[in-house]
Amino acid sequence: MAKAADYIEDVKRYDSGADEAVVQKICNYLGIALANRDSSLVSCSDETERNRVRDGYAAKKLGMGTSDAEAAIAAVCETMKGDRNKQRVTFYYLMAHNAGKLGDL
Repeated sequence: MAKAADYIEDVKRYDSGADEAVVQKICNYLGIALANRDSSLVSCSDETERNRVRDGYAAKKLGMGTSDAEAAIAAVCETMKGDRNKQRVTFYYLMAHNAGKLGDL
C-alpha cells in the first residue's frame, strides 16, 4: 500500500502546511491505483481522465455536482500546469483543499 511519505514532498510544493495524515487518507482511498505508474498520474489533456476524476473522487468523496467538479478540476489543472507528470495524490489533495474539504476526508 502506498504511503504518504512517498507523496508528501510533492504535495508540499503546493501547500507547505500539508498534513501527512490527510495525504495518507488519500493514499488509502486510491489504494491499488497507486501501484501502476499510469493510474498514479492525472492527465488534464485527457477528457476521459477528467470525467473519471469528476464522476469518482469529486462526486463520491467530495460530494461535488458536475459543474462544480469540472471547475475544480480545471483549477487544479491550471495550478499544476508546470508539472508534466501530475501525481494523482497531489491532484486529489488540491481538489479537496480548494473545496475546503480536507477535514472531511
